[in-house]
Amino acid sequence: MARPREFDIDEAIEKAVEVFWAKGYDGAALPDLLDGMGIARGSLYKAFGDKKKLFLRVLKHYDEVAVAGAVDLLTDRQEPDGGKRIARLFDSIIEAVRNGDRRGCLMCNAAAGPASEDPDIGKVVSSMLARMTGAFAAALRDSEHGQQLASEARKAEAESLTASYVGLRVLAKAGASIDRLRAAASAAAARAVTVPAQN
Repeated sequence: MARPREFDIDEAIEKAVEVFWAKGYDGAALPDLLDGMGIARGSLYKAFGDKKKLFLRVLKHYDEVAVAGAVDLLTDRQEPDGGKRIARLFDSIIEAVRNGDRRGCLMCNAAAGPASEDPDIGKVVSSMLARMTGAFAAALRDSEHGQQLASEARKAEAESLTASYVGLRVLAKAGASIDRLRAAASAAAARAVTVPAQN
């Protein structure tokens, strides 16, 4: 009869997210992961295989929670103006920093690190970024600016917004001031936001 698992695997993954988020993929040594997850070395290898496989599971979890949340915000048609949805997403980054969260984005951190060196990690990160781009494109289709663009131009604009999103999260992690972040966010979202005419 198999022995029951000694830990909750979902809880362990959530704790691993925090370790990788704080230290990065390369900086998260095995002792950091074991300590942060509260499990033994043998349990980690039995449940996840190795550090890379654990990181892929962590990215999957992050995709299902954080990236899905951003996608939901960008595609939520309860706010009919897609430009406002885009502005709201960028504003949420500023608000997180204002509340003391300067971890950046795990997806963005991975894109700037191990994704460039490991094809398996790169494939997962590319898929996550593509979901973000698709969500930006959906928001643009519901914006005053985006409706004036041809399909290919709208796709290019969505790619640009994804790049701006990644850049803003990296700036936040690097310690940029609130004013600098706000200026960057405003510039990124400006063309997609419907601005009321001034009387």
